[in-house]
Amino acid sequence: MRLLVTGGAGFIGSHYVRRLLSGACPGHEETYVTVLDKLTYAGNTANLPMDHPRLTLVRGDVCDRRLLLDTLPGHDAVVHFAAESHVDRSIHDASVFARTNVVGTQNLLDSCLHTGVRKVVHVSTDEVYGSIGEGSWTEDHPLLPNSPYAASKAGADLMARAYWRTHGLDVSVTRCSNNYGPYQHPEKMIPRFVTNLLDGRDVPLYGDGRHMREWLHVDDHCRAVQLVLDKGEPGARYNIGGLELSNEELTRRLLRLCGADWSRVRPVADRKGHDRRYSVDDTRIRDELGFEPRVPLDEGLAGAVRWYRDNRAWWEPLTHTDGEAG
Repeated sequence: MRLLVTGGAGFIGSHYVRRLLSGACPGHEETYVTVLDKLTYAGNTANLPMDHPRLTLVRGDVCDRRLLLDTLPGHDAVVHFAAESHVDRSIHDASVFARTNVVGTQNLLDSCLHTGVRKVVHVSTDEVYGSIGEGSWTEDHPLLPNSPYAASKAGADLMARAYWRTHGLDVSVTRCSNNYGPYQHPEKMIPRFVTNLLDGRDVPLYGDGRHMREWLHVDDHCRAVQLVLDKGEPGARYNIGGLELSNEELTRRLLRLCGADWSRVRPVADRKGHDRRYSVDDTRIRDELGFEPRVPLDEGLAGAVRWYRDNRAWWEPLTHTDGEAG
């Protein structure tokens, strides 16, 4: 099998690629992987086993139709991670989010049609649903995104549905909760807080800290994506949930793991349009595909802290990017 992974040098995409090439995905021990990545600030070749004989890297943009038409022939399927993903950045400038996430996804789907690639897994987010006070979203809940980032991902989701319904393209969509783990860019909450604490700096916590999120280790997310690639239904959408915590409680756990106390927390003005709570009902992927998370949150957080403590050479050059998390 030949698989194209867009955004495969980013945090989640590179973890997925490393799993594939390490033999961790049964039935894919001989799969060849092409990574297509623009290598923006969030993409990093240091995330990939560049000398692996079954890995090819193509530097490029999913909005580049000519490149896609040249690259896609011979591939059996696409896993589409490529996206602009930081909410704060989308608030400051939404244009690149609309271009990459909506136009780029449409361009990829259209190029798959023209080159005979029939299977696509589009990796989305729980943020497309908006905010929920009680209960959990099912996959049939209306999309009510509140940030420019979430709106751009919702637009991409609808493009995926349209290409399945109109053209019969085998497209499945995953909507995952917040991820964490090694190699995550330090603009995101957990690595930002951990790297700040390791450097003796304060951590910026938005608002009252009571915003609720579900957290899932990146390895569990990538296992779920693999299940959808191997067994997902055309046109189906799959929620992938995690463990729900307030940002305040998550902060307390990170402080303990880093040997710090609450005096290191710096409250900052809340984010514009900040969603209060996310929660997905992931019954479908559990019942239909047999997914079950394996990494307990405390174990995963401790492992992430160890990784950032041991890999300063990876993250220190990245800590000067703009934006705050929390």
